[in-house]
Amino acid sequence: MEFAPAIQIRKIGFFVGPILFLSFFILNIGHTIHTQAPVTFGLLTWMITWWITESAPMAVVALLPLIIFPGFGVLTMEKAVVPYANTSVFLFMGGFLIALALEKHNLHQRIALQLIKLSGTSGRGIIAGFSLATGLLSMWISNTATAMMMLPIAISVIQLLQQNDTINDEKDKRNFALALMLTIGYMASIGGMATIIGTPPNTAFVGYVKDFYQHDITFGKWILIGLPVALLLGMTCYCLIVFVLFPIKLKKIEGSENIILQKLNLLGKPKTGEKLVMVVFSLTALAWILQLPINTLIGSEMLNDTNIAIAGGVAMFLVPERWSEFKFLLQWEDTKKLPWGILLLFGGGICLAKGMGETGIIQFIGDSIAKTGSVSLIVLLLIIVTASVMLTEIMSNIALVTIFIPVVFGIANSFNINPILLGLPVTFAASSGYMLPISTPPNAIVFSSGHIRMKEMVKAGFWLDIASILIIVLLSWLLLDKINL
Repeated sequence: MEFAPAIQIRKIGFFVGPILFLSFFILNIGHTIHTQAPVTFGLLTWMITWWITESAPMAVVALLPLIIFPGFGVLTMEKAVVPYANTSVFLFMGGFLIALALEKHNLHQRIALQLIKLSGTSGRGIIAGFSLATGLLSMWISNTATAMMMLPIAISVIQLLQQNDTINDEKDKRNFALALMLTIGYMASIGGMATIIGTPPNTAFVGYVKDFYQHDITFGKWILIGLPVALLLGMTCYCLIVFVLFPIKLKKIEGSENIILQKLNLLGKPKTGEKLVMVVFSLTALAWILQLPINTLIGSEMLNDTNIAIAGGVAMFLVPERWSEFKFLLQWEDTKKLPWGILLLFGGGICLAKGMGETGIIQFIGDSIAKTGSVSLIVLLLIIVTASVMLTEIMSNIALVTIFIPVVFGIANSFNINPILLGLPVTFAASSGYMLPISTPPNAIVFSSGHIRMKEMVKAGFWLDIASILIIVLLSWLLLDKINL
């Protein structure tokens, strides 16, 4: 049940969005840039308003450009629909299908439990195991699904600790529960930074780069920067929470190993379907990583991230789990769980950006900022990454990237800077909202456990936000030019 204030905000936003659109159109604001700039400015404010207030489903809002742009002559319908079939849309679709198979056959749970099993039974060791498992899984499946899967396992361990009469210090018990929940919530977001398909903003950014500059960022090259950022931020998150903010002093939690073993026993031995999913998943990941040497070897651009993802997804429907029953790893009915709305959201965001580009708005914003004077790259990075981290605390990461990346490209063009040097850090920053339950779905999931107070999430999130800004800015400044994405 929603709180009354939240409903009121949605109701207000429902009317404010179209009113802003009409205001820009009637007052002809921005006509000096381009004759169609008022329409585009108006649609931008309308979509932002509805996305922030959640007055309409995000995917539905993403369809507005198909109505407004052809209707007001900003883009023809033929040009407007092209972004909805962008290669990034299909890249993520393939990734979603692979993740769906992992979840259906419980392979993700087995991987997580095995990783936790290796981490030991001390308080810090258990949290390290959960952190590693959560981060690795969120590289391949959604941060929401990862957090949802890890939550009940973590709750079982916490309940075991609370029932342990040999541990008398209630503060130690509380700190353990708090630290475990926070690291799960945060690592579910941090792990997604490592790969292109780890989180929607990554794929959206790759799509923008392709659309604006006809440049492909490959899966393998992304990992060269994404993995170091995720690793350093993940280690910082763990150390900050476990050693500084909520110190963990528990030496051993009796029975925790039994809980993990019990859950593994419930899964039983790996079934045929599970093994086959692992084979398809491994081959897909290997193809992503090795596509450049393979293409070089065969002398043709046969492989790319999108067709590898689609091949992996399609294989899940074609590899038989039980041939005698003509049953495959995935059935079409399974796709009911696929987040189709995210795919529409990608298309809508790229279409909106295309309209902003066609009407000169992006370049106008970039030129306006450039007129303020010369700014060093690291200062510019610090400003836009800080702004992104602050904004992502109150709006969804995909909405932030959808709105902000085209503007950042305009700034980069005006300063004659490689747009990837500015855009990629913003994309990482979009996954760095840690202060509030509303910042990310994983935050909300772990907050719902009852083991985290608001002031504790704000405290931990504030320091992790600061760490994120510094790590993203420094690694981007040091590595991006050298990697040559």
